[in-house]
Amino acid sequence: SRWQTQDDTIAAIAAWWGANAVAGKVSLLAAYSFGKAQRLLAALPQLGPILTHGAVEEINGILRGQGYALPETTRVTPETTAKTHPGALVIAPPSALATPWARRFEPAEEAMASGWMAVRGIRRRRGLGSGFALSDHADWDGLNAAIRATGATRVLATHGYTHAFARWLTDQGYQASPLETEFGTEAEDAPAPPASDTTDAPLSDEGATK
Repeated sequence: SRWQTQDDTIAAIAAWWGANAVAGKVSLLAAYSFGKAQRLLAALPQLGPILTHGAVEEINGILRGQGYALPETTRVTPETTAKTHPGALVIAPPSALATPWARRFEPAEEAMASGWMAVRGIRRRRGLGSGFALSDHADWDGLNAAIRATGATRVLATHGYTHAFARWLTDQGYQASPLETEFGTEAEDAPAPPASDTTDAPLSDEGATK
């Protein structure tokens, strides 16, 4: 994949949030709690109240304590509903979608911010109305540019579509092969179906970190 610029993706998320707010709906945005959620917070315009799942707010607090500037957020409590914060943006880990925790915000529009949203079919399988491809990984052009910049002649590919990428690199004249690691396969890394628990603050998200 070749990613859109962050500015374009953030503008699309902001437009989605704004349209939902006008329609009187909460915007429930799934993003990994450590890193991706804070990236969104730092980049998005503050169009209204921003609510956070406990897992996200735990990381926010640690980063604020280290001097990182993040916009004001409100941790979701048992009393928080769509009525108490109409038009709000809610940022939560993917595992929180389709759980009793999320249903308090109905009627809501749900979306996910992840590089996996560029993969055909994943958004549909998760039952999401919208998906925004925002990845923390290099795209195709970035990977190839990084390899050229190193001057390496041998490349070991790990995490993702390793066999296809190694074949491509071999065709380009590199000594390339997949390297099996604890990260597993691309199939294992794809987002799993949402969990059905009611946990408010798990400190780990699903296996993928796109």
